[in-house]
Amino acid sequence: MSSIYGENIHISIFGQSHSAAIGVAIDGIPAGLAIDTAALNAFMRRRAPGQNEYSTARREADEPEFLSGLVDGHTCGAPIAAIIRNTDTRSRDYDPFRFTPRPGHADYTADIKYRGFEDRAGGGHFSGRLTAPLCIAGGICIQLLQQQGISIMSRIASIGSVRDAGELSESTADKPFPTVSDAAGEAMRREIAAAKAEGDSVGGTIECRITGLEAGLGGPLFGGMEGRIAKAVFAVPAIKGIEFGAGFAAAEMRGSENNDPFLMKNGRVITKTNNCGGILGGITNAMPLTFRVAVKPTPSIAREQITLNTKTQQAEPLIIGGRHDPCIVPRAVPCIEAAAAIAVYDALLDRRKEQI
Repeated sequence: MSSIYGENIHISIFGQSHSAAIGVAIDGIPAGLAIDTAALNAFMRRRAPGQNEYSTARREADEPEFLSGLVDGHTCGAPIAAIIRNTDTRSRDYDPFRFTPRPGHADYTADIKYRGFEDRAGGGHFSGRLTAPLCIAGGICIQLLQQQGISIMSRIASIGSVRDAGELSESTADKPFPTVSDAAGEAMRREIAAAKAEGDSVGGTIECRITGLEAGLGGPLFGGMEGRIAKAVFAVPAIKGIEFGAGFAAAEMRGSENNDPFLMKNGRVITKTNNCGGILGGITNAMPLTFRVAVKPTPSIAREQITLNTKTQQAEPLIIGGRHDPCIVPRAVPCIEAAAAIAVYDALLDRRKEQI
């Protein structure tokens, strides 16, 4: 059941890129919790397509239509079900790819797994379009975490070879193009524009930071916070890597450099540094939980590519038309926040059961 996530809440995502609707069912959220649908819609707009020059021209309102679970702005204890209707689809754009799998896409692997019965239009169930219902669930979890003093913020850390500078803060996270350095943000936009002009695409990295967490969330082995978050984050199709705290840089450090000394400050235990990213032994230590993800370049590009015609068994040129993002990174930022929120809220409910 690869479309379902969670141990204490259960998130089930359904639909395809060009089906009548996409949606999510969320089971396990307690009754009586306030949900601000206007704030949720604002969060959804951050990932919606067709808003700027580095986004696909496909236009979708992406406003959730709630079918159950909310009454008078509060959860009622029943499963929350919401859909988003797909209103701007052009399935004919994908007719040429029935026997010519697009490089970098799931066309070939989906064809093998589902024996040719898969929906290829727009990528079907493998499409980044399915991050919209992920953001419904994650947007709700973000609000529930905020009610407990937990905040999630992200920034674009890099686009191509252009890197942001400075420390992530709430003011950064509120920007339409969230970088600490405005100059770096402009350079990133130029990098995207250059790739688009060449009929190509570009990837990047996103940094996410979660503050306000108590110590004790997660567990050892398969219950660790790294694993919980990674599983949710990899539901975003473009993600190819994740690192926590110092991440891969820790491999180049000595233990004396990587270890975070414990201190007492204002009556609470903290660490002097945070190379562990707020997690030790799979368990949160109440320091900011930090991680970064790698986002691959959008595989649909205007440049001619070579693929295999699975019917003729011959290689042939491939040109992909349609409407595609030259860079998916800006729209992926809220998706990463949503995935992290789902994982953290699920772990928080686990912790509450332990404390009974």
